[in-house]
Amino acid sequence: MAMDTSTTTDAALLQLIWLASPALPVGGFSYSEGLEAAVDAGLVHDETTAGDWLVDQLHLALARSDLAVLAQAVAAWRAQDHAALARLDTWVRSTRETSELRQQAEQMGRSLMEWARSLQPAERQAETPTYPVAFASAAAQGSASVRQVLLAFAFGWAENMMQSAIKSVPLGQSSGQRILGRLAREIPLAVDHALAQDDDSRQSFTPMLAILSARHETQYSRLFRS
Repeated sequence: MAMDTSTTTDAALLQLIWLASPALPVGGFSYSEGLEAAVDAGLVHDETTAGDWLVDQLHLALARSDLAVLAQAVAAWRAQDHAALARLDTWVRSTRETSELRQQAEQMGRSLMEWARSLQPAERQAETPTYPVAFASAAAQGSASVRQVLLAFAFGWAENMMQSAIKSVPLGQSSGQRILGRLAREIPLAVDHALAQDDDSRQSFTPMLAILSARHETQYSRLFRS
């Protein structure tokens, strides 16, 4: 009996929603990716500046690095191109400019792989890739397109960062939802940018974010791990 196409599509969509959910036990809620340090420095202090900061981070950091890696990693997992996966994972580790940012990529990747193994214990893997490569591993098992995978990843990031803004600025829930709506409108453009990247154009160059992340490591009072 042939499987209903709509059922297959629904399953792929639900798998992506599951993977992108902030409720997934990978620890994303515990990181602000430099936002908390930006608040401490006075660069982010209200809804407008928080939204501006996150939109810039989406386009200048995520679209040019993690989303671009994710797009290539999904294709590599589906082709079982382990050499390409190793290169992508090494690139992620080497472009994390502070210990906090590298710790986040490694810890979230490890936690995601442990979550996946808990669901399918027979599929043991020795690798513990960084988060974008680990997310690609889980997403590649479904039938979603690469673009859909990137949209889900970016929206999950946006939800986590919106919650970080609510806690660190601080902001109310309505402000948080307006920021999330703003990010949602920007995500398709960021995904288009990421899909156009290759090994030569992919980059990780956000000096202010790196400086703030380094400052956060010794920040006196903080809520988040990055």
